[in-house]
Amino acid sequence: MVTVIDPQVAGVSGNMMVGALMDLGAHPERTVEVMEEAASHFGGAEVRVSEVKRAGIRATYVEVKTDESQAIGYREFLRRLDGIKNPLLDDDMMSMARAVFHTIAQAESSVHGRGLDEIHFHEVGAADAVADVIGAVFAYFDLNMHMDKVYTLPVSVGGGRVMGAHGITPVPAPATAEILRGFPVEGGPAEMELTTPTGAALLVNMAEGHRRFYPPMEIQATGYGAGRMDPDFPNVLRILRGREPLPSDRIVLLETNVDHLSGEVLGSLFKRLMDEGALDVTLTPVIMKKNRPGQLIRVICREAEHERILEALFRETGTLGVRVFPQVHRSILERKIIEGEVEIRGRRRARFKVGFLGSRPLNARIEYDDARRISLETGIPLRDVIEMAEEQFRASLQRSGGQ
Repeated sequence: MVTVIDPQVAGVSGNMMVGALMDLGAHPERTVEVMEEAASHFGGAEVRVSEVKRAGIRATYVEVKTDESQAIGYREFLRRLDGIKNPLLDDDMMSMARAVFHTIAQAESSVHGRGLDEIHFHEVGAADAVADVIGAVFAYFDLNMHMDKVYTLPVSVGGGRVMGAHGITPVPAPATAEILRGFPVEGGPAEMELTTPTGAALLVNMAEGHRRFYPPMEIQATGYGAGRMDPDFPNVLRILRGREPLPSDRIVLLETNVDHLSGEVLGSLFKRLMDEGALDVTLTPVIMKKNRPGQLIRVICREAEHERILEALFRETGTLGVRVFPQVHRSILERKIIEGEVEIRGRRRARFKVGFLGSRPLNARIEYDDARRISLETGIPLRDVIEMAEEQFRASLQRSGGQ
């Protein structure tokens, strides 16, 4: 399963996250129970869940009512957090909740230049924030989202200035900006705080990565969590859940044009780049500026290896520039090498590369070295050997049910 958290329009806060997860299908009564139980250790809270509309969009609104709370030191805060005992909350849930608050504490520590022992939670340490975090974490596990690939889209943070525990601060608040380091953010669409430290900390602990756009997916469920205000835009956090149509991974695409290399150098380059770890290398004849014939060199490689391959490309070609397309996503089939037997002037064994979609084989190709060997042994042209072998192997797969 794949889950996409979509804070592009209205950002994310703690209660919006809880509302969206409830709307997605998390158990509402149990979620409210753990929220109020957790908040009771920090002064108490009353949680109300209702259906509302924000700019015409139906959403679930979670309202947490609390008395005014005092600032709590981080160590005391953790002690109280450890005192929360509820049969609905297991160790994994509480571990994630502590990670969320540690994210907030680290951000506050960095912003104010103080150690964690000196950090005091103000707004984020109040009972409502504890209720939001525990509720969101419980709902996240209740939906089994910890088993999903979870991504976030760019986060709208709002704009302007707000009054906080430390006086007037810009939007996003310093702690929010620190928490969202490394994640894409956007200002607007209103002069108000759209993303809070609590919402940001939940987001970064739930999402394993970010995307500029939705990944390929088959949408199966959507949830909308409403913010408190009803401005002239949909003040909702949207979460979508579904299935990936195909497995995918992230790669880097490198390409450059050259018009000064001989065939011998290009042939050597191909082998050198593959030896450096490239997944694939292609050379395409092109017409360059001033109508000069040249070659387009394209290299596919993994993210962790692209710097080394990029250096080799510069060194081996002498090119002055390489285009880099980072975090390209490719859909891939599960691949297995399966040995089989074919009848080509006698029984002969060969290896086949088989691509599976789930448990269903979609294609099968004979390994080149085996096809060439059979061609040499039989005197049959290579292209005919490939056609005969693959046709027989596919037929054998169908008879065996793809096993």
